[in-house]
Amino acid sequence: MAEAKGFTRLGGLAFVLAAVVIVVDQIVKAAFLSLGLPEGMGQPLVGPLHLTMVWNRGVSFGLFRADHDLVRWALTAFSLIVAALLAWWARNATRPLMGLGLGLVMGGAIGNAIDRARFGAVVDFVDVTRLMFPWVFNVADSAITIGVICLLLDSVRKTPETLAT
Repeated sequence: MAEAKGFTRLGGLAFVLAAVVIVVDQIVKAAFLSLGLPEGMGQPLVGPLHLTMVWNRGVSFGLFRADHDLVRWALTAFSLIVAALLAWWARNATRPLMGLGLGLVMGGAIGNAIDRARFGAVVDFVDVTRLMFPWVFNVADSAITIGVICLLLDSVRKTPETLAT
């Protein structure tokens, strides 16, 4: 298969994956918001999984709250800049885990940036606190977490060059 100018095949797939993450994230958030749950209100789904409305004004998992509009827009800009830098890196992805990780992180960062721009906060709703996991999160957060794990695994993998040294 011929590669687009400036893109590897895996780089192109990273962009497609990022787009899929953004679309799925926004569709799932819209469906959740249509339930109309008030903030802090939870609804049991199955077993320890609940849907709980949380407006996350901070960064990942509610860290570094952004209650001021300037901070909100700074976090939005930061997310988009990170996504742009990852997109530049993804263009030349040559390893599957790298392409997968970059696509997931780009899509998650943009999905949460869209929320900040639209609502002033990120929509979080996946609540597994009954499993001793203290945070409520969303599809974009999951994509970012899995993407970072993929990038870490990719960075420690053994390559033929590494084995030879």
